[in-house]
Amino acid sequence: MVYLAQSQYLLLLLIVPLLYVAYAIQLRLRKRRIARIGDPELVARLMPDASTGKGWLKVSLLAAAWFFFAIGLARPQLGARLKEHQSQGVEVMIALDVSNSMLAEDYSPNRLERSKLAISRLVDRLQGDRIGLVVFAGEAFVQLPITADYVSAKIFLGSIDPGSVPIQGTDLSAALLASARSFSTQSERSRAIILITDGEDHEGQALETAKAIAEQGIRIYCIGVGSPQGKPIPKNGSLMKDAEGNIVVTRLDEEILQEIAGIGQGKYVRAGNSEFGLNPIIDDIRTIDKEQFNSVVFEDFDEQYMYFFAIALFFLILELLVPGKKARRRLFKD
Repeated sequence: MVYLAQSQYLLLLLIVPLLYVAYAIQLRLRKRRIARIGDPELVARLMPDASTGKGWLKVSLLAAAWFFFAIGLARPQLGARLKEHQSQGVEVMIALDVSNSMLAEDYSPNRLERSKLAISRLVDRLQGDRIGLVVFAGEAFVQLPITADYVSAKIFLGSIDPGSVPIQGTDLSAALLASARSFSTQSERSRAIILITDGEDHEGQALETAKAIAEQGIRIYCIGVGSPQGKPIPKNGSLMKDAEGNIVVTRLDEEILQEIAGIGQGKYVRAGNSEFGLNPIIDDIRTIDKEQFNSVVFEDFDEQYMYFFAIALFFLILELLVPGKKARRRLFKD
């Protein structure tokens, strides 16, 4: 599989046809200047060394050099081969609330996007740990099974939005259950769930579920996203309203998240704009006993740009070696 790491440089390929256009314009202007001097046929006899054909050849070589240079700048890569990888760490399942209430703008740009940014930064800190991702609203889905492939984790994270779960609402119990069931069979003690939500549980079974999960030796951490005073929910350029026409205000319910974290022998943190709360939680997770994991991950892509630069250099040297004039024929007499 070929992957372009910096595909925006492919726009430079648009210069290739411009080289031919520029040369054609140059020839046209040259003919006009010659026409002003005198008869074009007579001038052609007076300038036998001039060669239009070689000019087009030089332009073609230059265009070829530019073509391969642009491809090289786009950084073609080959890879995507699976490789077995051994690591030592902790399995962490992140349950992310994607309900409409997460669109409230307590944070910039909103609760959901700020949460995704914090998770992305968390992935950058992982070393040997395995991560999984559950998205939930009125029901829960495994977005990313537990894995040590951090590149895939970021790709799946970027695709998350409120449309990821068709049924709206906030079912914390479903989120906890889906997360607990997603741990691998390799892990027995090094397991943790990080629940990121505004805490508005619409189902009311979260505490019982948290107790059952904690009995399995799984720690539960909670990050409260939002503010107790609440914020309205943007919708289609306006604000979301209920059936009676009142503006819906979503508030952070810290009490239930504190109870869940207490039952799960974890920790509760209220997310802030500067410190979202994942860093202190990860520091606490580091104290959990680590386990040995066998994972299958994608190998790093092999860079191929240097070959395209070499081809570009080859065509550029050819262009410099091709003379712009016809070779003169000389007759030597004894």
